[in-house]
Amino acid sequence: MSRSVRRDRNSPPLTFQPLTPRNWEDLEALFGPRGACGGCWCMFWRLTRSQFERQKGDRNKASLQKLVHSKVPLGILAYAAEQPVAWCAIAPRAVYPALARSRILKPIDGTPVWSITCLFVSKPFRRQGVTPRLLEAAVTYARENGADAVEGYPVEPKKASMPDPFAWIGIASAFRKAGFKEKLRRSETRPIMRYDLSEPKEQR
Repeated sequence: MSRSVRRDRNSPPLTFQPLTPRNWEDLEALFGPRGACGGCWCMFWRLTRSQFERQKGDRNKASLQKLVHSKVPLGILAYAAEQPVAWCAIAPRAVYPALARSRILKPIDGTPVWSITCLFVSKPFRRQGVTPRLLEAAVTYARENGADAVEGYPVEPKKASMPDPFAWIGIASAFRKAGFKEKLRRSETRPIMRYDLSEPKEQR
């Protein structure tokens, strides 16, 4: 997958690529030494809480790199002028055991969904309309890999804005712009949003 579309005058032209061993170094550059946030390296939803805490930092990085070389679906990178500027973690929900343990994010039905669990945008590219386009590209990636539906678990802020570090699971408004619909809300600020890939676009 690779596409480049300018949505509005404030949004840079982007292309999108799945994470593979070939572009692992691009993810390293985007995440930096902190692994995007606090040594996470996008392993939070894949581990028990105790495992995650034990291996924050380099061990999380090594775990993610091992997954990259196993060639399982992990997510997509966004590029602006060949520079990595954003990341979206997306894979079948079953690979994220922490979701199943969550009281508010447990499955809502038997649909085999793919889950978006992390969004990270480089600071210079934030608030430029990157996230909705990244979400659309993630839906395309899931569709190309046989997904029936894609879910996200964003925050619906009570205030007009929120600090960037708390937006790593996405903001509900960005999911709506990308065509996701709210399916259930077990918490005031945490809707479960879904993009049904079996539903014709004209019905969305």
